[in-house]
Amino acid sequence: MLSEIHFLLTYQCNFECEHCFLYCSPWTEGTFTIQGVEEVLQEALKLGTIDTIYFEGGEPTLYYPLLVESIRRAAGKGFQVGIVTNAYGALTEEDAQIWLKPLVEAGLDILSVSEDAFHYGDEKNTPPSFARKAARKLKLESFPISIDPPEILENPDPDNKGQALIGGGAMFRGRAADTLTEGLPKRPWAEFRTCPYEDLVNPSRVHVDSFGNVQICQGISLGNFQTRPLSEIMGEYRVEEHPICGPLHRSGPAGLIEELGLRPEEHYVDECQACFFLRRQIIADYPDILCPRQVYGLD
Repeated sequence: MLSEIHFLLTYQCNFECEHCFLYCSPWTEGTFTIQGVEEVLQEALKLGTIDTIYFEGGEPTLYYPLLVESIRRAAGKGFQVGIVTNAYGALTEEDAQIWLKPLVEAGLDILSVSEDAFHYGDEKNTPPSFARKAARKLKLESFPISIDPPEILENPDPDNKGQALIGGGAMFRGRAADTLTEGLPKRPWAEFRTCPYEDLVNPSRVHVDSFGNVQICQGISLGNFQTRPLSEIMGEYRVEEHPICGPLHRSGPAGLIEELGLRPEEHYVDECQACFFLRRQIIADYPDILCPRQVYGLD
């Protein structure tokens, strides 16, 4: 049951991280207007199952007035509200409180902060650490998001003896599929028979962007809420009828190859990298589904 809507409030970001699912950067286009936010919130009320709204990006605090008003409107409609941020404005603990207080007053409930080597290296006193200290003083629930560069681990599972595991927590979609996989062990594409990370049948959350895309996974759209109401898109979604989600549900990335007649590489690091590379191969054939192109590192 769909219970969360995550706004990609902007694709723009002050970082250009190697592990970014969405290929965000300081130059990436696409930011909501407050009218667009309001329209999606109204549709969330129509759905009747949504309890949580998240604002993320890119970096949502780059458009701070828009973020404050978006939080206020979501909270005013009774939703629990969270944000995902790299906390770049929290230069000291005092600055962090100044930065967070208007968000809390607007109705923010949850602060998720990117706190890892990709953002701030090995520094100890970082904006995320100041933000989380300030959040505690403001009685705001906060969580770190920590992703490290991938590394090869020994597999402790005796049933898979000899098969390497990859640690670090990065998922190989978006920019990570292109930048973080060199030197990692690969497996034959025929082994990738599931989508291990997304519930394609009955998703609990979707991401919406300023172009109107309703994404079940980064770069896979179920429809465009600027041309058809979000409540209608979700009410009519059937995984078996979707040209990309259907094959993925039936047989994982291997299903894309077999059902769509694709020409794969022999080996991939994991399901995400295989799926991402295969989708990028056919993006011109499904422009309204595999979008926006910038999520695939194109344009």
